Amino acid sequence: MQTRDGLAAFEQARPGLLGLAYRILGSRTDAEDAVQDTFLKWQANDRGGVDNPGAWLTTVCTRHCLDLLRSADRARVEYVGPWLPEPVQTANDDTIEHATPEHASALASSLTTAFLLALQRLTPKERAAYLLHEIFDMPYPEVARTLDLQEPACRQLVTRARAHIERAKVRHVTPRERQRRLLAAFGTAIATGSVDALAGLLSDDVRLSADGGGRVSAARRVMHGPAEVLRFIQAGLHAWWASGQLEEATINGNRGFLFRDGGDINATVSFAYDEAGLLTDVFIMRNPDKLARIETALPLT
Repeated sequence: MQTRDGLAAFEQARPGLLGLAYRILGSRTDAEDAVQDTFLKWQANDRGGVDNPGAWLTTVCTRHCLDLLRSADRARVEYVGPWLPEPVQTANDDTIEHATPEHASALASSLTTAFLLALQRLTPKERAAYLLHEIFDMPYPEVARTLDLQEPACRQLVTRARAHIERAKVRHVTPRERQRRLLAAFGTAIATGSVDALAGLLSDDVRLSADGGGRVSAARRVMHGPAEVLRFIQAGLHAWWASGQLEEATINGNRGFLFRDGGDINATVSFAYDEAGLLTDVFIMRNPDKLARIETALPLT
């Protein structure tokens, strides 16, 4: 009975643990490893003395993620070209499209590539404290216990993190109609080389970042400004991708593309917008290690 109850408690917590680990680490692979390690510790633990399984599992998972960050940060110093979070598809498009507006908005805003990159610029404990309190609604006393800190220290971590996230302006959600307009213009640019429709949708400081990880060809610096970004799309992506297929998908909570060439997914494209709905970022994932499981949706909250 205890084994069945323990498994049920873990399965109930799994989507939340995956969501927390993925946001902390920016890697689906590492997040799933962290959750699996949490499960093994849960199985080995004397669960009779655990009053709150969810809190116990969250604590173990969070601390394991913080341990993983130390080695991940060292490896990132040697990364070739821009580093982007591993893209994920949410459970399915209907999960976003037909959820309550409040739930869909909250989920989308906390999964975007821009938000994950903003989290990466926080210290590990700022990141964890912010996510636990602001995204997963954990009270400060529980955050303090999870991070093994005093409550005032946790409040300071969240305050600093919140200020950074607010300055980055990455928690708003762009209306679907605006996203569809951008996708249509981007698709036209890739297919025909014409960037006229796309040009009017870009912010003045738009950026394009491509992550190849040194494994495949990709731009090794971030491109800045409408002229440079449009030139790269028109002269580069149009030439390389026009013979392939852009397939719309929900990537990290927003509408984006899977790029297929010969049936294989060779890239994902996701976007970020400012509060006026203008495009601020194009994120292209080319690293095959980070695309290995993009077709399998990740069930997280």
